[in-house]
Amino acid sequence: MIELDETIDSQAVLPGDADDRALRRSEARRPWPLKIVTYNIHGAVGRDRQLAPARIAAVLEEIDADVVALQEVPLGGSDAPNVLAYLAEATGFHSVAGVTMSSPQRLYGNAVLSRHPIVASRAIDLSFGTREPRGALDADIDCDGHLLRVVATHLGLSAAERRRQVEQLLESFETPAMPVVLVGDLNEWFLWGRALRRLVAHFKRVPAPLTFPSRLPVFALDRVWVSPAKRLVRVSVHKTRAARIASDHLPLVAQIDA
Repeated sequence: MIELDETIDSQAVLPGDADDRALRRSEARRPWPLKIVTYNIHGAVGRDRQLAPARIAAVLEEIDADVVALQEVPLGGSDAPNVLAYLAEATGFHSVAGVTMSSPQRLYGNAVLSRHPIVASRAIDLSFGTREPRGALDADIDCDGHLLRVVATHLGLSAAERRRQVEQLLESFETPAMPVVLVGDLNEWFLWGRALRRLVAHFKRVPAPLTFPSRLPVFALDRVWVSPAKRLVRVSVHKTRAARIASDHLPLVAQIDA
């Protein structure tokens, strides 16, 4: 008869130990909660009409977000600075641009900065008739092994334009395996505008703090929506003195969790 040795080697791997250690490693790498900001930087021209990308960088340093969606970003050209390149260097973040207006003299549009690697990006053309070109920047971000899809946009000034643009965006959101964050300047002045009603129907009602104009905000032009909706846990406006001067919009800050 063979006797069983009931002593246990402290270094031995017991059933389930490997799984437990893998789970602990995964928990240690969880990026949540994640802070996301959407910010219309007005070409980095402040309320004093001075071009000052350093002031935008200072506001971003105050916020200390993980992902930053920007609108009205100068992206270079013979007559324009590359503000995105400046901000990427100042923050040390990964960056990607979504050009909506392009000429040899000036590139302009949306952008995303991310503490985590941006593994893919796509441009969504939201131009409407003869109105100013508009678009969305659709970026996949690898947050420590957790993929997050961030769509940064700046919608048009007419109601009909915004309605069509929202429909185009919603048509692109069929990614059930990946959470989606839609952020940007929606240019929706009316609380019950049809574009907003459509977004509420697709996502759900979310807080909408006032962000424009920055000195004394009276409109909630900047918005954040998350799918699944339960992952959005907090929305606030960054209202420091620096933020009130750096742009005509205040940054909108959201926190999402697992």
